[in-house]
Amino acid sequence: MGRALKYDIPGEDWRRSVDELAGHGWASLFGEPGMPVRPVVEIGFGRGEFLLELAGKHPDQAFVGVEVSFKRVLKMARRLARSGLRNVRLIEGRGQVVLGPACEPASVSEIWINFSDPWPKEKHARRRLFQAPFVADLARVLVASGPLHVATDDASYARQIGALLEAEPGLENRFAPEPYRREVPGRLHTAYEESWREAGRALHFFEYRGAFESRRGALESRRSALESGGGSSGPAR
Repeated sequence: MGRALKYDIPGEDWRRSVDELAGHGWASLFGEPGMPVRPVVEIGFGRGEFLLELAGKHPDQAFVGVEVSFKRVLKMARRLARSGLRNVRLIEGRGQVVLGPACEPASVSEIWINFSDPWPKEKHARRRLFQAPFVADLARVLVASGPLHVATDDASYARQIGALLEAEPGLENRFAPEPYRREVPGRLHTAYEESWREAGRALHFFEYRGAFESRRGALESRRSALESGGGSSGPAR
C-alpha cells in the first residue's frame, strides 16, 4: 500500500494558476504587477530536482516550472517550501496552454524541456508535446536570442523534434550544422537522465535560440495560420 499523499505545504506555497498568468502576466506570479519579469521556464519538471538546482544556482533570476500532474506539482510545492528558495513559481497545466494563449510574445528569457513523453505508439503520436503550433509558440514567447534547450532519449521522437525545430523560421540552431548533440558539457542532469545513462540509452540534446525582434510580426502570423489549420499535442512527461 502506497503512502498517503500529503497536502500541507510546510512554508510558502508558490503555486500559481494559468488564469493569473493570462490576466496579469509573469510579474503577477512574483507579486510585482507591472514590473518587467522574464522568467526561465521549464516545461514538465517531473520530480523537480533539475529546476531546484538551476534556481539555486541563480537566485536573482525568476523561474517558473510547468507540470500537468497535480500530484507532482503538489510534491514540488512541498519541496520548494522546504528549500527556502523564493525565485520559483509553479503552474499546474499543459505546456501548450501556458506558452500559448496565456503567454505574451517575447516574455520568456529561456526555456527548458527535458525528456517530454515520447508516446512511442504510432496511434498516440498526436499526444506528443512537440507539434508545429507548440514550436511556433516557443519561437513567439522567447526573447531575441533567448535559449531553448530540449532533450529526449527516444530516437523517433528526436527525428520529429529536429524536423519541427528546423522548420520553424523563428528559431535558430545553435549546434548547426549538427541537428543535435549526444553530450553537452556542463549541462545539469535530471534524475530520469541519470537512470537512462546507466541503461546505455542514446540521448539527444537540441539547442536553439529565439528570433530577432524584426521577425515578431511574421511569427504572430505563422501562429495564427497554424491554429486555423488545426493540430493537437499532448502533455509533457
